[in-house]
Amino acid sequence: MKVLMPQLGETVNEGTIDTWHKKAGDEVTKDEILLDVETEKVAVEIPVPVSGILTRILVEAGETVDVGTVLAEISGPDDSPEDESDQQSPETASDVTQTETVAAQPAAAPAGKDGERLSPAVRRLIAEHDLDGSLIQGTGRNGRLTRRDVLSYLESRPADARVVESATDAKDERLPFNRIRRATAAHMVRSKSTSPHVLQTIEADFSAVDRLRLQKRNSWKEEHGFSLTYLPFVARAVCQAIGEFPRINASVDGDNLVVHSAINLAFAVDLNFEGLVAPVVRDAQELKVSAMAHRINDLVKLARNNKLSADDLSGGTYTLSNPGPFGTFFTAPIINQPQVAILSIDAIAKRPVVVEGPEGDSIGIRPVGVLAQSFDHRAFDGAYSAAFLNRLKSLLERQDWTLEF
Repeated sequence: MKVLMPQLGETVNEGTIDTWHKKAGDEVTKDEILLDVETEKVAVEIPVPVSGILTRILVEAGETVDVGTVLAEISGPDDSPEDESDQQSPETASDVTQTETVAAQPAAAPAGKDGERLSPAVRRLIAEHDLDGSLIQGTGRNGRLTRRDVLSYLESRPADARVVESATDAKDERLPFNRIRRATAAHMVRSKSTSPHVLQTIEADFSAVDRLRLQKRNSWKEEHGFSLTYLPFVARAVCQAIGEFPRINASVDGDNLVVHSAINLAFAVDLNFEGLVAPVVRDAQELKVSAMAHRINDLVKLARNNKLSADDLSGGTYTLSNPGPFGTFFTAPIINQPQVAILSIDAIAKRPVVVEGPEGDSIGIRPVGVLAQSFDHRAFDGAYSAAFLNRLKSLLERQDWTLEF
């Protein structure tokens, strides 16, 4: 059987071999992990499709190949070398285990000799170590740079050109970054170097939301099996506000701002403090709060069970980060490239506030939270972002939420 490069997402046309977990001649068992593949959007584990012997590895670690390329061959007990009927198609080869996301490609990336296109893994290494790719000798197909070439170059550099390792104590614990942590870190560094980040915050009174949440709290959980949180309310209000401020829902492409017609709302999901993923609620503008709550809950369960598909993680146009359950006051989130803005929803807590009434001002106790938006100053200015946040606050505080159920 031929093992093919799978289709990892509807817009992904190639992948980079990161690691082979088996070598030629090894006995392999169906569904154990055979290799890791990286693309611009995801890193995935490719399982063994059929038990047998791994007879040949045709694409080495570090190489980038197109979807459908034969990566390896496995001979099973009933295989005939001439029988092509068992070959995986690019569609069926997509049965992989999702492990992490780096939600989108950066606006610009390092290049090798003569502007050659580099793989995601090679670009990341070059960017992390601030290297000039044209100075590195490539050993891949047609002289292309591979991950191994960059690592060899780093090892061969003069000692004074390398980063000096910090002093450590014998009792210190060294925790190697796992793949999701490495991918997240690389994506965040790229985002900060790509977008001029600006942070704006606004306080919102969640009394109107809370009245409905408290009214429905018990019946909702009994009927639907999960709690009705603040997140779907904020998500719904964000979509409504974007309808009036569409440039929030955009991405930068060279000298152009691409304003997206659909709101594909990504939201960060923590994975046991080992990293995060950002699954996407597609066409979120069509969903009321009740439907939004169900879609978010479904995606969180898939994420926590490591069952998200590449398509679940691609195509986001605006992102919500939700550290509030941990009690944070306000957070400056990093933009999820190539989007132009991201919103942090911090803790909603009871606070004393000035309440305006017909008989004058008074002090009242209200559930108040800070909404913090980081935005790309290339896309729009502070006034546009501030107006969007003000509209978001107004929607949360004043609209009739009973109409959403």
